Amino acid sequence: MPPLVQPISDVRAAASTIARPVLELREVHTYYGHIHALKGISLVVQPGEVVTLIGANGAGKTTTLRTVSGLVKPRQGQVLLEGQDITHLPPHEVAALGVGHVPEGRRIFPRLTVLENLEMGAYLVRDPGEIRRRLKFVFEVFPRLYERQDQPGGTLSGGEQQMLAIGRALMMEPKIMLLDEPSMGLAPVLVETIFGVLKQLNEHGTTILLVEQNAHMALQVAHRGYVIETGRIVLEGTAAELAKNPQVQAAYLGGLD
Repeated sequence: MPPLVQPISDVRAAASTIARPVLELREVHTYYGHIHALKGISLVVQPGEVVTLIGANGAGKTTTLRTVSGLVKPRQGQVLLEGQDITHLPPHEVAALGVGHVPEGRRIFPRLTVLENLEMGAYLVRDPGEIRRRLKFVFEVFPRLYERQDQPGGTLSGGEQQMLAIGRALMMEPKIMLLDEPSMGLAPVLVETIFGVLKQLNEHGTTILLVEQNAHMALQVAHRGYVIETGRIVLEGTAAELAKNPQVQAAYLGGLD
């Protein structure tokens, strides 16, 4: 079957001439015991991009993010953050270098208040004034969190908890934000709100690697995308190219044109 998007090697070579990538995975192989979850994953995220990773359940999307953030270690390959090899660093050091991870299921601290949850995102910051500045930005992005700042995180709605999880990551002022299924379990109107916020954050300069089951929404907000199947990247291209790809439409977009 002839390629329907630009070959991966060509896209990667062109991207490498633009700028030093914020994030680069080079032939990464990750295992869970004897299960070979990632089978030579390579991808690039340039400064200021939203890049989406789409695929079916079990394809390796979440494992890719967990490998980047140091929660699982690859047996082969490299993970580079602005050219620095972070492959074997522990998660807290990866976070300190500027990788903000918003995991699937949000995983906020339910007994802490909204404010305390946000402050946890800035645990490495020692300047109270800087923490206040970051809080101001998060509250501007998510006014609902300002209204709920004294409320325990566990009493928030699902959409509000997702806002809180993203806000906590923003408190790090990350070089790149890893987002795992931000629309999961949310009503359609809240999905629109969350993706509108992601677009707004990107316009303010936040670089994002997005894993999302809702491929239609992901490709609307992303600049580029990768399709992963059984631990391998099988397609790569601009969001527009992938959205028009008949294979992608059939498998992930419900046949949308």
